[in-house]
Amino acid sequence: MTTQIPEVTWAQRSSSTEPEKNYVYLTIVAADVPESDLKLDLKEESLSFKGTSTSKKVTYAVDLEFYAEIDPKESKIHHSGRDVTLVLRKKELKEEYWPRLLKDSKKMHFLKTNFDKWVDEDEQDEAPEDESMNQMNPMGGAGGDGGFGGIDFSKLGGAGGMGGMGGMAGMPGMGGMDLSSMGMDAADAAGEKSKIEELA
Repeated sequence: MTTQIPEVTWAQRSSSTEPEKNYVYLTIVAADVPESDLKLDLKEESLSFKGTSTSKKVTYAVDLEFYAEIDPKESKIHHSGRDVTLVLRKKELKEEYWPRLLKDSKKMHFLKTNFDKWVDEDEQDEAPEDESMNQMNPMGGAGGDGGFGGIDFSKLGGAGGMGGMGGMAGMPGMGGMDLSSMGMDAADAAGEKSKIEELA
C-alpha cells in the first residue's frame, strides 16, 4: 500500500466581533476512506490527518502547522466518501485575513485555494448564508447544533460553477466566434492576424 499526501483546499472568513464568522474552511480530499480508518488529530496550532482507502490501496497522510491558533472545541467536521471537511474557528478575533494557511511561507504542492468558497476580505459581509453547514459535527465532544452560524458555503464566493462560460472551450483557436457582432468580418480578422504575425 502506498502513502501519499492528499490535496488540501482552503478558504477563510474573518471578524473582529463575531467568533462564528471568524474561521478557516478546510477540505482534505481523501476518497473512499471509511470513518473507521480515519485518524484526525486537531490541536490549536496543527492538524494531523491519516486515512487508509483499501479500495484505492493508498494511505493518505498530511501534517499542517497553522499560521495562527485555532479553537479545536469550536471547530466542526464532516466526513463523506470523497473528503473530510473542517470548519476551524480562528482563536483570535481579527478583521484581517490570515496571509496564508500555514506557518511556513513556502509553497506546498498539495495546498490550493478553494475558489468556490473564497470571498475577498472586503466582500465577506455581503456573502449569502447557507444551511448546508448543519451537516457539520462539533469537534472535541463540544455540544451544539452543528450549524456554524447557518453559513451556506456553496453560495459564498459567487463563482458557483461559472455559468455562462461554456463557450470558452474553443478559446485557443476562437474558431466559432461571431466576428460580425464585433463589427468585423472574416477578411478583417485575417488581416488583423497577418499584422500580428508581421510584428512577431
